[in-house]
Amino acid sequence: MDPETFRRDLTSWLEANADRLTPPYQGHGSMDEQMAHYAMVKGALHDAGFGRYGWPEVVGGLGGSPLLRAIVGEEINLRGLADPNAWTMIEVLAPTVIDFAPPEVAAEFVPGFLRGDEMWCQGFSEPDAGSDLASLSCRATPTDGGWTVTGQKIWTSFVQYSRRCVLLTRTGEPGSGHRGITALLVDVDSPGVTYRPIETLHGREDFAEVFFDDVFVPADRLLGEENGGWQVAMDILPYERSTTFWHRGALLHRRCGDLIAQVAATGACDDATAAALGRAFQGIVAFRSRSRDTQHRLAAGESLGVETSVDKILIASAEQRLFETARDLLGGVIEFDGDPVAEMWRQDYLYAKAATIYGGTAEIQRNIVARRLLDLGPES
Repeated sequence: MDPETFRRDLTSWLEANADRLTPPYQGHGSMDEQMAHYAMVKGALHDAGFGRYGWPEVVGGLGGSPLLRAIVGEEINLRGLADPNAWTMIEVLAPTVIDFAPPEVAAEFVPGFLRGDEMWCQGFSEPDAGSDLASLSCRATPTDGGWTVTGQKIWTSFVQYSRRCVLLTRTGEPGSGHRGITALLVDVDSPGVTYRPIETLHGREDFAEVFFDDVFVPADRLLGEENGGWQVAMDILPYERSTTFWHRGALLHRRCGDLIAQVAATGACDDATAAALGRAFQGIVAFRSRSRDTQHRLAAGESLGVETSVDKILIASAEQRLFETARDLLGGVIEFDGDPVAEMWRQDYLYAKAATIYGGTAEIQRNIVARRLLDLGPES
């Protein structure tokens, strides 16, 4: 199906089903409310067929360009129909599992993820291995019929709602760097898996520490090859910085429209206010222009690499500028408790503070651009 026809059919269906797809809660809602509604929307789109386009038939999809998946996520986020962070997890993890898991494992597990019956999480960062992912130490030891995993992960999103975890482990000797990493697909309810939620600045438990104490993982849950986990991790990054960022850019576009409308309603739109709104909008458009090119390159089968660091820099800057502008123009809306609309601005503002940290810090991304894209040489 061509993207224009697909978008037209999708938007018609979304409009016809707006009553049941619109979140029943005001503001952001609790995490339990968000996740329940996400699963409902995901299931409804799957049943209608829209949620299956862009995915291969071997995992229950209907085929077609990855652009179709990008369109679904964009329209969902433009309408505020589901939590964007939950929505994008499938784009981060499912393509890589399809590419690297044994075909029978992907065929068994991915369809439930597509339908919204399951949530998955990503076990990459560790207390001593964040941006320096190659130094991770969570260890997988070969055992009868599989692997035994021991170690810790941190900043793991949605683990409390997840059925499975794409986990990076150390299988090479200590100090072997990226050459000694192996990726596994782990059931979160396996004996020995425990977690401890981390409350964030905006008062939510989006993240958790996860502990693996002699957790058995069957041999067929290996993703790729033993000691080939770095390739799996590098495969995930282009999806994280293409379709996932495209979805978040749609959310920022919607929230910018909300801000413009709310400021206009106050009647205090002088030249300085208009200029501030213009700068915020300009940042979002700059990102979306760049991200659109990334989407089309991915759909064309091109290999994405370090140039996606530019996408990360642009979206982080756009997100922080937008919500800083909201704080400046909507006096007191961030600082004081208010109605659900004010609480949305407050949570978005606080969450945006992490935009230059999660997914690779702004400093790391700028170093990558300087050294590997602009050939400015090593750090002094």
